Amino acid sequence: MQHYPLLPLRDIVVFPGMVVPLFVGREKSVAALEAAMGGAKDIFLLAQLDPGIDDPDHDDLYDTGVIAKVLQLLKLPDGTVRVLVEGNQRARLADLASESSPHGAMLVAGVEPIEPIAVASAEVSAMMRQVVEQFGEYAKLSKKLPQDAGSQLGEIDDAGKLADAVAANLAAKVADKQAVLSEVDALRRLEMVLSFMEGELGVLQVERKIRGRVKRQMEKTQREYYLNEQLKAIQSELGGSDEGGSNEIDELAERIEKLKLSKDARAKAVAELKKLKTMQPMSAEATVIRNYLDVLLGLPWGKRSKLKRDIATAQDVLDADHYALDKVKDRIIEYLAVQARTNKLKGPILCLVGPPGVGKTSLGKSIARATGRQFIRQSLGGVRDEAEIRGHRRTYIGSLPGKIVTNLRKAETMNPLFLLDEIDKLGQDFRGDPASALLEVLDPEQNAKFQDHYLEVDVDLSDVMFVCTANSLNLPQALLDRMEIIRLEGYTEDEKVEIAERHLVAKQVEAHGLKAGEFTLEHDALRDLIRYYTREAGVRTLEREIARLARKALRRILEGKDTAVTVTPENLADFAGVRKFRHGVSDDENQVGAVTGLAWTEVGGELLTIESVTVPGKGAVRTTGKLGEVMSESVQMAFSFVKSRGPTYGIRPSIFQRKDLHVHLPEGAVPKDGPSAGVGMVTAMVSTLTGIAVRADVAMTGEVTLRGRVLAIGGLKEKLLAALRGGIKTVLIPEENRKDLAEIPANILEGLEIVPVSHVDDVLGIALVSRPEPIEWTEADDLASQPGSPVAAAIVPPTAH
Repeated sequence: MQHYPLLPLRDIVVFPGMVVPLFVGREKSVAALEAAMGGAKDIFLLAQLDPGIDDPDHDDLYDTGVIAKVLQLLKLPDGTVRVLVEGNQRARLADLASESSPHGAMLVAGVEPIEPIAVASAEVSAMMRQVVEQFGEYAKLSKKLPQDAGSQLGEIDDAGKLADAVAANLAAKVADKQAVLSEVDALRRLEMVLSFMEGELGVLQVERKIRGRVKRQMEKTQREYYLNEQLKAIQSELGGSDEGGSNEIDELAERIEKLKLSKDARAKAVAELKKLKTMQPMSAEATVIRNYLDVLLGLPWGKRSKLKRDIATAQDVLDADHYALDKVKDRIIEYLAVQARTNKLKGPILCLVGPPGVGKTSLGKSIARATGRQFIRQSLGGVRDEAEIRGHRRTYIGSLPGKIVTNLRKAETMNPLFLLDEIDKLGQDFRGDPASALLEVLDPEQNAKFQDHYLEVDVDLSDVMFVCTANSLNLPQALLDRMEIIRLEGYTEDEKVEIAERHLVAKQVEAHGLKAGEFTLEHDALRDLIRYYTREAGVRTLEREIARLARKALRRILEGKDTAVTVTPENLADFAGVRKFRHGVSDDENQVGAVTGLAWTEVGGELLTIESVTVPGKGAVRTTGKLGEVMSESVQMAFSFVKSRGPTYGIRPSIFQRKDLHVHLPEGAVPKDGPSAGVGMVTAMVSTLTGIAVRADVAMTGEVTLRGRVLAIGGLKEKLLAALRGGIKTVLIPEENRKDLAEIPANILEGLEIVPVSHVDDVLGIALVSRPEPIEWTEADDLASQPGSPVAAAIVPPTAH
């Protein structure tokens, strides 16, 4: 047994062959070091079980330690001692005693040295090689070891020394290292350090991945920051930071300060700007906020056009742009008059309803010019998404404000004229109902606080003048209730001639590059062009025909055939081709069962022929011609009326037991509907059953009840225009429509004999060539007319065609 001064170690295990610097501060430990320096410089190093104990005894220390030599000792000013020791040999603690020395009290350990056992075998060599390779990998991953530590261990040929050297360099727990130190068998020690290294390698590899990921993220962030700073510097240089202003944030703040924003809009803009300041400039959210602020600050807050209040000038503008349309012009002038007096008027919602080509859209432009407003046209044809009106929520990628807000930005004023074109062509699908979204926009009581889904700020639309156009009133009732309907009926022939001479001819001459005097369209030729080449309510087809004439005239001039072209009624066919329509489409002769009716369509009025014949049958009525439900019911009602009043009109009831009635409306591919052909149905049936012809120059319109009363109809002007175009001389209209004749142009009233009627008897008295004579018919006649009766054969019905 040998005795050495004892130096207890905290959190460290020293192996043989290991040189370790130690800092010693406890009095007994310092005394032990000084005693060792005063002697053979050997000392026994032993790890503590609990590093927190300042004065350990035998039970607080491990059993196995290492005998070491003190190489160097240095006392520091604070009283601690720095010592460099080198482990030499393993030893086992036998006993422990406390002794006094000239340097103070210290612990002296009685130890039994453990002699190393040399081992050599193929297994040991293989284990050593594997340990060296494993340690090389460990050294590469560990930051605390030099990269060449593995190659240095390859020079050790003793298994025990190799195991100790590896264990000394491992970042293992004190208990694990102490277990390696306590193991005498070198092969077992190699297995232990190999196991420890495998566990540490797994941890180090994970740490390496984490470090690499963090490093890449940091590099990306630093790169973005560096590039953003470069971008700012470049933008600053391009913008001239010394003179040209400030960065983007300052510019936005300056715009917010200068604009006359509403209270809510200013609060929203300031809040969004604060968010933008705290964000990375290139982040996706920052881009969203910048786009939002661009839209919000791009609205013309507080900007208004100076409106024209001179009524006479406005009247001149409207008259210069459009011929006729007096009703619409009067409504616009009334609006201007109220605006001139009150200086404030919640914009009325005008809705111009009429067939295509009558000038609804161009009239909107004239209204804007007459009122001094910016003109914005917004086509609603085919719009199916509610977001087109109200915008998208900002939560969606690629969200945009609605068309109302977008067009306000384009107009650059808060009081433009919005022309909502083709409002009756709005669609509807799963994305919402845009017609319902327009309810708030077109309500003068609500649109002062219109809120777009994108902006989420109230926008005042009360100064905007909305004008809508539509071909029909096929609109939701709630939307119709918010609009003032102004109907634009079709033009008369004289009006078309005036429009063409004032506007269309000059427009096409200029469009085709013709010079003054090179192209002339005579008045009579123009009237023939309207009569025989167009059949429409508006003037769009007429304009195309005039353009066709201008092209042919230009070609003749360029080919050198003529220096100037004059189109006359005689040479019109050479330029326009064969006639497309007959001016008079009514029948030339009186016929039985053929009645000319009048129909209204979206493109104007049309003549409608109603034909009726009898065929063998049992008193049924058949209809053809693609009739709608209402018109089919009208046929049934007319047939019931004729059957009930048959003897009054000279019709024997017995005929309905042998004959069926067939009613047909020609042009079978064209859908037809409505009740206004009722009088025509009754007249055709009576004519067929009595054999009395219908006058070819008479047309009629009106709904009939089962009592024979004639009810009012709509679209009177268009129907009268169609009658005039078709060469009709007499038109029968319901008595209730007499009041509408005040709005019919004078040339129509002069060209037609218009007869208001209140009962079917009045209609038959005028429409038929001769009035039918009533017959006497009794119940006995009904019985005699039953099938199988001997009297039935003697009854001869009137001839039916």
